[in-house]
Amino acid sequence: MTDEINRDEEAEIIYIPDDEGNDEAFEVIMRFEPDDGTDRKYVMLVPADDTDEEQEVFAFRYEEEGDDIKLFPIEDQEEWDMVEETFNTLASGVDEAEDDRP
Repeated sequence: MTDEINRDEEAEIIYIPDDEGNDEAFEVIMRFEPDDGTDRKYVMLVPADDTDEEQEVFAFRYEEEGDDIKLFPIEDQEEWDMVEETFNTLASGVDEAEDDRP
């Protein structure tokens, strides 16, 4: 499984229109591609303007088209369970690495 965690780099921002057509900014906190042969890609986002300690994380399957990215909601429970498990595994690895810093 490949993963990308952008903690120390400049934040990547994705804009998603809300119900009224206003663009809302979301920060990419993680991208990953499971090694399941599907070539699916996933992205984990948090609201860019939310500075709370406990942030809501949004997960999407995505496809890249040139410089554009198309987001797809995860509606299948089995797919959602895999994404949630992968996120929790990768996030706990990041937390452990940060705890080991001098």
